Amino acid sequence: MHLHILGICGTFMGGLALIARSAGHTVTGCDAGVYPPMSTQLQEQGIDLIEGFDAAQTALKPDLYVVGNVVTRGNPLMEAILDQGLPYISGPQWLGDHILAGRHVLAVAGTHGKTTTSSMLAWILEYAGMAPDFLIGGIAPDLKVSARYRPDGRFFVIEADEYDTAFFDKRSKFVHYRPRSAVLNNLEYDHADIFPDLAAIETQFHHLVRTIPAQGTIIRPTVSDALDRVIARGAWTPIVTFGDGGEWQARADDRTDGFEVVRAQRPAGTVHWTLTGEHNRLNALAALAAADRAGVATETAIQALSAFQGVKRRMELRGSVRGIQVYDDFAHHPTAIDTTLSGLRAQVGRDRILAVLEPRSNTMKLGAMAAKLPDALRSADLVFCFGAREGKHALGWDPGQVLAPLGARATSYSDLDKMIDAIRLAARPGDHVLVMSNGGFGGIHQKLLDRLQ
Repeated sequence: MHLHILGICGTFMGGLALIARSAGHTVTGCDAGVYPPMSTQLQEQGIDLIEGFDAAQTALKPDLYVVGNVVTRGNPLMEAILDQGLPYISGPQWLGDHILAGRHVLAVAGTHGKTTTSSMLAWILEYAGMAPDFLIGGIAPDLKVSARYRPDGRFFVIEADEYDTAFFDKRSKFVHYRPRSAVLNNLEYDHADIFPDLAAIETQFHHLVRTIPAQGTIIRPTVSDALDRVIARGAWTPIVTFGDGGEWQARADDRTDGFEVVRAQRPAGTVHWTLTGEHNRLNALAALAAADRAGVATETAIQALSAFQGVKRRMELRGSVRGIQVYDDFAHHPTAIDTTLSGLRAQVGRDRILAVLEPRSNTMKLGAMAAKLPDALRSADLVFCFGAREGKHALGWDPGQVLAPLGARATSYSDLDKMIDAIRLAARPGDHVLVMSNGGFGGIHQKLLDRLQ
């Protein structure tokens, strides 16, 4: 079958394209921005890419158009597809119907930690020799790629996003995946561009809960008011808990860089790793619980986590110049910013932390979470906030005013070069510069390293 994918260079749709190609389909695609690294990955797999969404692409005559949620009404190619009555489907629905059906799907949902927990889980299964297939919104060095498919595979690990499916299907993507094991990692308000409030997201999570079979498993933290409300609407599946008071618990080990795993109140082993923060310990517990449902021995899973190298753009050290370390992290929601900074603070003690933030997600640009930023950034010694004044990433609020409670510790900029110079002047040996954004941030990491040099 020939599939033509609209929005092919996004993380999810690009991964779907690679999976479709591995499944034996002819795949072509288009996007507004065709650029590396995704374009390189796709072209290496023999997938032809077209820049833009011109209506002439209907001349390719594919058997089916697979539509990503970047596509809206008014898109020239989509309008031609509708006018000509051509067959189309959303990416998540195509994946659910043609790839996930008949597999043991292990889905990882939640506001935070989906990519990290999915990567941990897929790596545990890989380490245990179970050769899982997966589709994850990031690349773990251990796994080497973000998506993999083998026709004879049994297990499929998927990062289960609550964002909407397509312009014609406003349900969350994850309702199409029909998991047997589902991690509900946490739940907070996010995606202010499509959800009016937390209750609307809770409804989508309950749609997911309704699809999990009675012989499956729901894995959730012990503490989450929002998830309590989701489960209270009805759950027909056994629930396994992690965190304080749960079946799976973590005890920090002062003698090592890791933590002791406690299962059913009995010590199960120690994870030795360099990842920081309570949030990563909770991610690990969720992955351990999910791997257990897939049949991995706890001892083996702990060994796998001890060998886990993390995920790109999650506290990734990008370089060190004159004793100044520069990290890259995907954090953009206030809770993620807080937990990331707290984890780094626990690691570096009294060393100075310079937090460099780009509020770039739709939620942050709209200002829905802006008031929570000062408290989320409290662990940083200095804060540098970048806010564009125009263009698609322009902020709808004044970062200087919002961060005023931090006093002289916080400064805001609309000129990236000026901000980089300010960081260079402020940084001194022994500092840790933590750059946080869910975008490319204008290549700030390398630019800063070059200027520090």
